[in-house]
Amino acid sequence: MMPDDTQQNSWPVWKISLVVYLPAAGAAAVNIFFLSLLLQRFGLAALSPVMSVFLGAIFGVPFAWVGGRWFRHMIDKAENNE
Repeated sequence: MMPDDTQQNSWPVWKISLVVYLPAAGAAAVNIFFLSLLLQRFGLAALSPVMSVFLGAIFGVPFAWVGGRWFRHMIDKAENNE
């Protein structure tokens, strides 16, 4: 059996998370903004778009990490033909 050099050339989770951060932060910002609009029904004030982007940048970090782990898992699964 040949040595498995795919693990040496594969991206770690943190690199994948860096690539996924911008879309994750953008999606978080949009979802936070729309959630604040929905919560107006219960008497809460809507967030400004700037505040939503700020919160999206913060919440984008854990979302990007989760996305990076999922992508790493899917890449490993594809490489092992599972």
